[in-house]
Amino acid sequence: MDITGKVALVAGGTGGIGQLVVEDLRRRGAVVATASRTPGDSVDLIATDLRLPEAAAEVIDHVISTHGRLDVVVNAIGVIAFGDTTSTTADTVEELFLTNTFTHIFLCAAALPKMTRGGVIVGISGVVAEQNLPGMAVYGASKAAMRSFNEGFAREARRLGVRVVDARPPHTETGLATRAVAGTAPKFPEGLNPSFVAKRLVDAIASGETDLPSTAFSQ
Repeated sequence: MDITGKVALVAGGTGGIGQLVVEDLRRRGAVVATASRTPGDSVDLIATDLRLPEAAAEVIDHVISTHGRLDVVVNAIGVIAFGDTTSTTADTVEELFLTNTFTHIFLCAAALPKMTRGGVIVGISGVVAEQNLPGMAVYGASKAAMRSFNEGFAREARRLGVRVVDARPPHTETGLATRAVAGTAPKFPEGLNPSFVAKRLVDAIASGETDLPSTAFSQ
């Protein structure tokens, strides 16, 4: 894909990875709109809660009515929680799956029928979707569910000429672990540079890749 002139939507575009993806896409000539619960001053930022099913459709329609088309969707929304399963509350389980899994499904379902042929949807499930860990079991399950969805959804999207990329980067220094919705993060080894991860995601959009396992993020 030649990114120049393409219209992209980055959900979670004010976050640690999302804002860097926005910057890289714009550097390569894309027109980029963002959607986030965090309000901002940019005219291209849509302040909304994509955990609500109707919000995804509203955002997609807004981007298309404003820019005339939609070629790329990147979902960089995510929350994390730590703690043994026995100490994880029902509210935390709900928040993890609603934000990490349901939001992605809502966004993909709303975007697919209205995207241009040759378009791309990127979902970031993460390395934990490859190997879950104790103390992160519920979080890992929400990301594994997202990865499983991407696998089946990719076949549906292919019929409409849209490519789906599942990205599973290793731990990245975005600060997300310090903003957990529950629990305290263990001591992680130093993670990847967020700029490197964002560039790798945009490279995948441009190059035609469909799967980015953790090994694809080797520096």
